[in-house]
Amino acid sequence: MRKVQAPTLPAAHGALPPEGAHPALGRPSGGVTAPTLPAAHGALPPEGAHPALGRPSGGVTAARTRIKICGLTRESDVDAAVAAGVDAIGFVRYPPSGRYVTAAQAARLASRLPPMVTPVLLYVNADADEIAQDCALLPGAVLQFHGDEGAADCSAVARRCGRPYWRAARIPTPADGGFDLLEFARDFCTASAIVLDAHVEGFGGGGRTFDWSRLPPSVPAHLVLSGGLTPANVSAGLCELQGRGWSLAVDVSSGVEAIGADGRPTQGIKDANRIHEFVAAVRAVDALLARHPNP
Repeated sequence: MRKVQAPTLPAAHGALPPEGAHPALGRPSGGVTAPTLPAAHGALPPEGAHPALGRPSGGVTAARTRIKICGLTRESDVDAAVAAGVDAIGFVRYPPSGRYVTAAQAARLASRLPPMVTPVLLYVNADADEIAQDCALLPGAVLQFHGDEGAADCSAVARRCGRPYWRAARIPTPADGGFDLLEFARDFCTASAIVLDAHVEGFGGGGRTFDWSRLPPSVPAHLVLSGGLTPANVSAGLCELQGRGWSLAVDVSSGVEAIGADGRPTQGIKDANRIHEFVAAVRAVDALLARHPNP
């Protein structure tokens, strides 16, 4: 399969909303509009499969790539992400993380979201009662599991809370041994999406990529590419993985965070300009694939 060259894109120049203004419906203020894109060529989901990220279950892929920004802790960052046109906002409910927020903080931040921007609650081996209590505070939130949770555990909590869930697949480097993504997708067939993240010591937020080319060509799941994405590399990741699942979305955290004096991302503090650059880079890939639908 001939690969599409990922586009080079300058930083987006969308203006942020004035202080105190409520962003409208998650539309970007900078003006990059996604073109219509034909359906991806991955296998169609089985009858009754749960669509991910608002996609229909009949196998028709939405025109634009869905974007999630994870690990938000501040109102201004939520507003900036919504203004840039993202589709989902992630709140980390894992206390050891530098991006951790309490359930009350997550609820307050989620209250700023307009319709059709989805809050996502990220957990690592959390207690089912805690998750149920969180869901009572955040109507409409999706659950995302990043720990050692088994398929039965995820399904049981999701049913109890009446919420869809995403399951993170921690992809190892080649030196760490093999990982069977097809088997993982079959085990978690009740998940709305499989999040492709790099395996790191501990859980989540490592800011590392993995070898995208080693993934199977056809995975029976909606896929969310994560792990070390930035405005500079997200276009390459999207071009590499097009058509490998029922649909393909992206999830970024450290790649849009403010850079501290030590030259490293500041966990939980996002950079509005980097958010807009990331979204613009994704939209450039959408435009590229609209011109070349069969890479």
